[in-house]
Amino acid sequence: MKHLVKFLFGWGIVALCVVSATAQKNPEDKAGWKLGAQAYSFRLFPFVDALRKIDSCGLKYVEAYPGQTIGGGMEGKMDFQMDASSRQAVKKLIKDKGLTVVAYGVVSPKTDEEWKALFEFAKDMGILNINSEPTPAQMPLVRKLADQYKINVALHNHPKPSRYWHPDTVLAAIGGSKYVGSCSDIGHWVRSGLDPVECLKKLNGHVLGMHFKDVKRDTPDGKYHDVVWGTGDSQVEAVIAELKRQRFKGPISAEYEYHWENNGPEIAESVRNFRAIYNRVKVQ
Repeated sequence: MKHLVKFLFGWGIVALCVVSATAQKNPEDKAGWKLGAQAYSFRLFPFVDALRKIDSCGLKYVEAYPGQTIGGGMEGKMDFQMDASSRQAVKKLIKDKGLTVVAYGVVSPKTDEEWKALFEFAKDMGILNINSEPTPAQMPLVRKLADQYKINVALHNHPKPSRYWHPDTVLAAIGGSKYVGSCSDIGHWVRSGLDPVECLKKLNGHVLGMHFKDVKRDTPDGKYHDVVWGTGDSQVEAVIAELKRQRFKGPISAEYEYHWENNGPEIAESVRNFRAIYNRVKVQ
């Protein structure tokens, strides 16, 4: 009898742990959305501090960018040409924080050799999406490497008149590769005078990742700036509904380019709003 009680008690603990782990999952996880943050949101700080801030916002996924100082006693920056020992140290740093790096960018190598080095770096780091703005002349090589490595190259849209500001230029560059598509920056679409929902519809099936922003034009000089998600002009609820409709799967990086010195609380609030909206939105 004593052994039976111990057995049942032990299974009770296991079941409790399973329920607890399930309860800790975020609502977007079930759709295959990897909601995280672009470390550029914390560009004033070293990468090691950005990891801590990302975790404090309730996020577990990271998009690294090449110009950020690593920190934590490590020399150098998050350069894709870092040596193997530095890569190992960075991977350990990320793992020890309980985070996962899923994207890297925006990065645009200049030579064929640099592109190959970038893909080797992405492979070693376990990166799913390289966010980039390649030139038209580079696209044949980019498509070839993306297909070879089976790593996405997501073409990022900076505001007009940048190369990929309009979805049409992204669609023209894909060239039939399922590993080339869009890193859809909804805030920059708003800055370019485009409707983010219509842009997503045009890119249907080719949205590989997101730079998520909500922006509002309320400054004295008439410029847009980031605001807490759901309070600006990026149509956050309609965007989430469209992503659900498309059965999007992939990284969504919070990129908050305002209140640089202390934007963590606004990102955390944005994440809470995102999850509340996600739960609320129903797709027919």
